[in-house]
Parts: sequence; C-alpha cells; structure tokens
Amino acid sequence: MSKRIIVTGATGLIGRKLVNALIQKGDNVVVFSRSVNKARSIFPNSLELVEWDYLKPELWKSKLENSDAVVHLAGINLFAKRWNDDFKKEVIRSREASTRNLVEAIRCCSNKPEVFISASGIGYYGDCGEAVLDETSPKGNDFLADVCDVWESEAQKVSEVGIRNVQVRTGLVLSPEDGVLKQMLLPFKLYIGGPLGNGRQWWSWLHIDDIVDIYLYALDNSQLQGSLNAASPNPVRMKEFANSFGKILKRPSLFPVPKFVLKLVVGEAAEVVTASQKIDVQKLLNDGYRFKFEKLNDALSNLLIG
Repeated sequence: MSKRIIVTGATGLIGRKLVNALIQKGDNVVVFSRSVNKARSIFPNSLELVEWDYLKPELWKSKLENSDAVVHLAGINLFAKRWNDDFKKEVIRSREASTRNLVEAIRCCSNKPEVFISASGIGYYGDCGEAVLDETSPKGNDFLADVCDVWESEAQKVSEVGIRNVQVRTGLVLSPEDGVLKQMLLPFKLYIGGPLGNGRQWWSWLHIDDIVDIYLYALDNSQLQGSLNAASPNPVRMKEFANSFGKILKRPSLFPVPKFVLKLVVGEAAEVVTASQKIDVQKLLNDGYRFKFEKLNDALSNLLIG
C-alpha cells in the first residue's frame, strides 16, 4: 500500500537514492528542500516539492499532516568548509534546530506520522581504538560526538507523543559519486595512493545500496526503534581498505598519507578518516536485515568495476 513519506536532505548522496527507491516502491514522496530549483533538477516533475526553511516551521508544518513517515537526512555537509568555530556552530545548528522544529511540528499534527527516522553517524562514539562498539557504547568526547548527540537527543523527543523513532548511526558510505571513495580515486589512479593516517584504525564502511536499504527496512519494520548502527558486519583496518582499493584498480598502495599531512590539507576534519571505530551491527542483524554487500572486495568491485 502506498505511503506518504516526507524526506529532508533529499538532494544529498543518500537522499537522492532513497527518494528514487521510494518512488520505485510506489510511495508518494514529499521532498522538503532548501532549494526547490535544485530538487526539481534532480527529481521528476511529478514529485511534490516544499520550500523548506527549517527556522520557519510556520511555512511548512501543515505539509506534515496525514504523512505516514518522516525521514530526516538534512544537515550541512561536514566537509563543505574548513572547520573553524563559526562553521562548527553552523554544523550543529543545522542539525539541532532543524530536528527540533520538525519534532515540534509533528507534535502539532492532528494526524501524526507513524515513524520518524533521523540520520546520525558513528562519529557518536569518537575515536575508540580496538573497542567493539554497539548501540549501548558511550558517547565520545570530540566535536563529531557532540554533533551526533545533539542530533539524536532532539530526534528522540518525538517519542513523547508516541511516535516510533530510529536514529541511524551511519558508517563510511562507499560511493564513487561522493564521499571518501571519490576522494581516494584520483591519487590511486595517479599511482600515489595509500592508507590514510597510520593505517591501523578500524574503518566501518558500507555500500551505498545497503544504507538506502537500511532506511527502507527501518521504515517498514515496526519493531525497530532507537539508535541503530549502520555499517558492514565486516569492518577492516584502513591499511587493508587501501590495499583492496588498489588491487581492484590495479594500482599500488604504497604512499601513506600521515595524519599531520591530512590536517594541513583539511584541518580538524582529518579526525573523521583517522578515527578508529569498530562497529557492531548485531542489533540490525538480529532484527532480520541482510546485507547486499558484506565483504569489502565485493563492494569495491561493484562500485569501481560494475
């Protein structure tokens, strides 16, 4: 049966593919976007588009009436600028205020959605070395951990009006279109690729198709709620990731990029790729989800060769 689903952040990497997957399922998707023109260039004209200024809920909150679900992916790209105090505040505000205003708007609905699914990240845990991290593991003490904590705290408030909610703590999403995979392609093609940082950190990755399917799974499975780790069940060390990447491209992986060099290039954001996070996804597996791509080589082959 067709559902009416609100999606914010629909023009991002995950959002684009999720919206198209929902349309293929036959759902009625309503896109909340800060740029309707950009959204219209990406999605079919038949899609309902809503101009979304998250600081002005009075302009859009009526659109939440009679929806079955809200998927909240919106937030300023962490790598849009070099991190400084002003940009960090902007990153937090884009997630905190938008989530708070969505939740408050849902509270006011006469016919409320059944589920609210919000993005988060494995950055919640901070840099944890060899520790295995499940959803009960404590919050880290760095900037990204604070971002995720604020984000999730606002999202969880929707439970106060009896709405099921899921916070998807997403690992490193692999796609040649954007993100870490795209950034690594050029140096490897130029024969100067290699591991980032010391290479010993755990990378909890997942294929773009799996993160989209996890959102679809979370929408349809009424028993699933709360924080949810979303990563492959087989994390690898960064050095192994780089070696596999090189083999698929038939390139060497001989030129490590030390952390201090990464910091010179991207600043504090270097912490994202040098942090060690060994993510446990048993909650998702126990609920019944089955990954399309469990092994790194299979995922990279699919993405880089097809």
